[in-house]
Amino acid sequence: ASFPVLAMALLVLLCRDLGYIYRIRTLTNKDLTWKSSIYVILLWEFASAVTPSVVGGTAVAIFILMKEKIKLGRAIAYVILTAILDNTYFIVGAPLVLLFTDGEVFPGYYGKWSTFFYISYSLIFVYTLIMAFAVFFKPRFFKWLLIRLTGFKFLKKWRKEAVAQGDELILASKELRGKSFSYWFKIIAATAFIWTARYLLLNTIISAFTDPTFGEHISLFSRQIIMWVVMLISPTPGAAGFAEVSFGGFFEDYLGDFILIINICWRLLTFYFYLFVGIFVMRKWISKVFKKKSPDAE
Repeated sequence: ASFPVLAMALLVLLCRDLGYIYRIRTLTNKDLTWKSSIYVILLWEFASAVTPSVVGGTAVAIFILMKEKIKLGRAIAYVILTAILDNTYFIVGAPLVLLFTDGEVFPGYYGKWSTFFYISYSLIFVYTLIMAFAVFFKPRFFKWLLIRLTGFKFLKKWRKEAVAQGDELILASKELRGKSFSYWFKIIAATAFIWTARYLLLNTIISAFTDPTFGEHISLFSRQIIMWVVMLISPTPGAAGFAEVSFGGFFEDYLGDFILIINICWRLLTFYFYLFVGIFVMRKWISKVFKKKSPDAE
């Protein structure tokens, strides 16, 4: 392998995380400091690595934001908004990829992978539509739905919290709908940067072992968009197992004998890295957030 190119892959990874940090700070109107933003992103990535892809660490992210002094309703709105932004990248990007490649992004077993893709894409599309509807158009309906759901006997004890959450979401919705063009441009541009960097990471790793042409780089990048949509329906934590199988299915015809080592490098940087870093960051964050008051302070 070309070690300078592998070092470049680490740089791409750093740029991607910096994009995440910038976006969460911008999303929260700079209510988060740079240090808090770093904690939030690294812990969010850690939560995503230890929860199924269909969950994505959402509940943990809301909890982390609340502990960083972001009110519940706004925390919910910000997490939902990041999901909407991220999913929109797939919703827009995947059809473009299929259009310009005439479906050639699907590997050998065309039927199997295309079926997974269309099921996952449909679920992402519907989920994103519902979330956008709740945040931007009908937050009061969402509040009504929460109240109705907590009307059942076994859920009644959470009715007060549901009403409070609904009220906070309405406030957050008003706040988001009143944002300037600059605000939306920044977070949309950051989202495009984040996901483009995420995919370029694999292109960079592959370049350390092979010598792809520009056209092959485009093809590899396109396949990742389709593969990621497929991976989003994985029921395993961090898509473990499912990601490795998907990777082999989508790239074996191009990578050949390098498939195993590139797969390992890719998962080390996109999955295991956040498991190891998350453990250390979580310890520091917990001591920071839950530190006890000293006797003098009392």
